Amino acid sequence: MGQAPVVSLTWDRRVPARCATVKSFTGLQRSKQPMPDRYAVIGHPIAHSKSPLIHGLFAQATGQDMTYDMIDGGAEPGGFDRALASFRTAGGRGLNVTLPFKLQALAAATQASDDARLAGAANALRFDGDRIEAQNFDGIGLVRDIEHNLGLPLTGKRVLLLGAGGATRGALLPLARAGVARLVLANRTAAKATGLAREAAPHLGGCVVEGGGLADLTASDTFDLVINATSSSLSGEAPAVPASAFASAALAYDMVYGKGLTPFLKAAQAARCTRVADGVGMLVEQAAEAFAWWRGVRPDTRDVLARLTVPLV
Repeated sequence: MGQAPVVSLTWDRRVPARCATVKSFTGLQRSKQPMPDRYAVIGHPIAHSKSPLIHGLFAQATGQDMTYDMIDGGAEPGGFDRALASFRTAGGRGLNVTLPFKLQALAAATQASDDARLAGAANALRFDGDRIEAQNFDGIGLVRDIEHNLGLPLTGKRVLLLGAGGATRGALLPLARAGVARLVLANRTAAKATGLAREAAPHLGGCVVEGGGLADLTASDTFDLVINATSSSLSGEAPAVPASAFASAALAYDMVYGKGLTPFLKAAQAARCTRVADGVGMLVEQAAEAFAWWRGVRPDTRDVLARLTVPLV
């Protein structure tokens, strides 16, 4: 089997990030100069990833000497493990991990954060000698976006989280750490949500967590924040949420980004929800967390957010 294809994107700190091209400039450097640190995102497919653009802009803004590649791990069994080994052998320092390899990334780790363990998946890896450290920054990026960019403090809030898959799992611990008072998981299959709530409860401190079916939501269930962690918006659909769930909400948040006003957000607006947002801020903020974890400096995200935001119309 051949190695996973790699597209190399390298930034010279003296050149604006927008000038980066799909080409490796490493060979043009003088042989006596130290090689830049190597990072990448791995997934399948991967050509649509915004990570090279985001991390290129971060590197430019913070003056980091680094490269950032795109690695297609392929669909064949063992593709991720081979690509991971090859990248580490070549001196790679860290990886962002996207679908479908987040579970395999956690399994490959020798050390994992609480967030990654509760999520059951990792979206970032860091390499230090023989150690492979795993993190999951998705939920951390979500909370950062809601509180910092959208200005909604989460302490004491009642939150409805739709879905019971990996995106929901990744959000649980960061929401609890932010001081959410009540967290309701609602899923099309009620048993999956109740099982996840039962599993997560011992790890969430004083946060009250409940699980059930979408059909179980009633007019008496009111929330300050409603988050769509399902993939329904990717297929142009919306979870079957009663309008009453949005009635008192200050924010409806769809983790999907770049799709404009999704059916979920339209339903929230029709129910007179005060404000709606998509997940572009979550994408950028989780990337900034990974960047800080790798490089020891957290980039400002405002310019990158402005560049990637799609109007919700």
